[in-house]
Amino acid sequence: MKTKLVLPISALVIATLSFVEWSSAQPAGDPLIEGFRTVEVASVADAIEQLYGQRAHMSHQMRPLFMTKFAGPAVTVLLKKDEHKEGAKASQGMLDAIDAAPAGAVYVMVLEDGADIAGIGGLMATAMKIRGLTGAIVDAAIRDTPQIRRLQFPVFSVGIAPSTSINHYRFAGMNVPVTCAGVRVNPHDIVVADDDGVAVVPREHAADVLKKAQQLDNTEHSMMPFIEKFRSIKEAVAKFGRI
Repeated sequence: MKTKLVLPISALVIATLSFVEWSSAQPAGDPLIEGFRTVEVASVADAIEQLYGQRAHMSHQMRPLFMTKFAGPAVTVLLKKDEHKEGAKASQGMLDAIDAAPAGAVYVMVLEDGADIAGIGGLMATAMKIRGLTGAIVDAAIRDTPQIRRLQFPVFSVGIAPSTSINHYRFAGMNVPVTCAGVRVNPHDIVVADDDGVAVVPREHAADVLKKAQQLDNTEHSMMPFIEKFRSIKEAVAKFGRI
């Protein structure tokens, strides 16, 4: 019995240490990015809706492979459906995008009708982690999930499938505007992700959105002890004006 318990605990410790090492390796310096790493995605989505009347959050189908939280500027990649026999060279651009991406970037990949096609797997995730990317958002499926979990490289996708995009898709652009899980993403927009989902902040509005999201976070976090003390959410909403 003791042997059976030791292995999962050891694996958990290794995974935790890997995540800590990955987190501490993320580049610092941009105060906007640093700020978005600390606020909740729900507050970011609310902030954009309140300030600009726009939806900023991706579809509920966009889910993380494991619990995670990150923020970074988008590097976008677009692949379009095209049956061919050219092999990997027709998709070379998606690899070039990884090697060209700066440390701290978020790889945002869109495959047309790609829910049953794996956009990335263990090899691409390994390259992203080694190059210091913050995470990946894939509007398609992913594969090699045991390897990606071992890497502890944060990936969101709309599903998991064993299939390949090679010979079925063709690279169509890097750092071009894309619509990812229902939200427009421009190159260098700030992608914010946590267990609730993914939101996209237009770079030109980032400072105002961050300020508003921080205010919303602070209000909500102040309400929780109030509710615990007075045992009334109605009174809390009346006092703080947020729900």
